[in-house]
Amino acid sequence: MFPIEVLMPYLAACLLVVIAPGPDNILAIGRGLSQGRGAAILSATGAGIGILFHTLAAALGLSVLIQASETVFWVVKAIGAVYLVWLGYKALTTKNLIAFAPAAHLPLHRIFISGALSNILNPKPGLFVLAFLPQFVDAGRGSVTTQMLVYGALFATMTTVVFSLLGGFAHRLATWLKARPKVTAGLNIGAGVTFIVSGVSVLALKSRAN
Repeated sequence: MFPIEVLMPYLAACLLVVIAPGPDNILAIGRGLSQGRGAAILSATGAGIGILFHTLAAALGLSVLIQASETVFWVVKAIGAVYLVWLGYKALTTKNLIAFAPAAHLPLHRIFISGALSNILNPKPGLFVLAFLPQFVDAGRGSVTTQMLVYGALFATMTTVVFSLLGGFAHRLATWLKARPKVTAGLNIGAGVTFIVSGVSVLALKSRAN
């Protein structure tokens, strides 16, 4: 059902997507810098759960419904855009996405929820999964739904592992950044702007691929 000549190109494509800069990996890196490897892993796990959510939605046809209905798509798009812009606003105003003072640290459950929601409420991953996964699915190799779910699970696992590694590596820079508050402030501004730009770009999404 999963021949190696299909699986290897799929995993390579997933890796390129995962390491490309975006709000989810920036969030995991920020948590790693601020609160250590455990926080980065929780944020990364939340992002992985988000990928599984989009995969399940695509497998059940919910993503097709979102594409078919402009109203539903607009509502989902607006919610995702507002959430990303809100994350950016918080990063710019509170400057605590990357913060080393204990009072600025978030509870671990909130880190996990934030990591999941930043992915689930963003329609981009959903549309990507819907367009990307079927390219590697072949009805002649067995259940299409099973193939979609397995490919999605692999994508989610890679997302979790790579984001965790990025966050863990970032944690090693924490000591260096603690002595350089201006650099930390600049990173918070950069992260905030990235979230806001991502939110605005979500509003430009079209429900139908050209």
